[in-house]
Amino acid sequence: MLPCWVVRAKRTGTMEYGVALSLQRTLLAARRSGLIDNVLLLLEHPPTYTIGRRLRAEDHLLYGEETLRARGIQVYETDRGGDITCHGPGQLVGYTIFDIAAWYQDVYRYLRDLEAVIIGLLGDFGVTARRLEGITGVWVENRKIAALGIRVSRWIAMHGFSLNVHPDLTLYEGIVPCGIADREVTSLERIQDRKVSMEEVETGLLRHLGGVFDMSFEEMTLSELEQSI
Repeated sequence: MLPCWVVRAKRTGTMEYGVALSLQRTLLAARRSGLIDNVLLLLEHPPTYTIGRRLRAEDHLLYGEETLRARGIQVYETDRGGDITCHGPGQLVGYTIFDIAAWYQDVYRYLRDLEAVIIGLLGDFGVTARRLEGITGVWVENRKIAALGIRVSRWIAMHGFSLNVHPDLTLYEGIVPCGIADREVTSLERIQDRKVSMEEVETGLLRHLGGVFDMSFEEMTLSELEQSI
């Protein structure tokens, strides 16, 4: 099994998106140089909209500057693929600093495998999730519950996925999520009509990631990770 270091959201609290992006870039360079193993960051962000590299902000960002300030929402243009998406407390974000060449040199397959992990995880909660043909992400009926967006450099991946566990779904009112105007978003809490702990979701996610990618995980704190690079 391939080793993977993991920093879990329960131990870090919320992290500003810009801080997480800078950390990912540092980890990407270290992974590419062979200085560290694969790394998985499981985080939560404060209210944030992120815009993929091929999109103009005005295309699918509906809130103006005044509303963004009033709601405390930050906006970042980033270097992942995909459109505009939303982050906030109660959403589990997984950043995968993985050398995918250890499995295959196929970005499309990597995205499908990440989707399979999330579909399997949701199945543990009795939720039937699926893919939609031609649209990256994970869906429950016609509502999106997880978004994916990655960047791959010399077969080292960064960015990853976000899964709505119990976020404030009204944040999505300020964007056209992933550029898809005729679909709604949902969360695990809304589907189950009960509180779902982030720690329970993280534990199940690691189990399915380990199964799909044949990885074993070593937990560490953020400070331990930073000392290793």
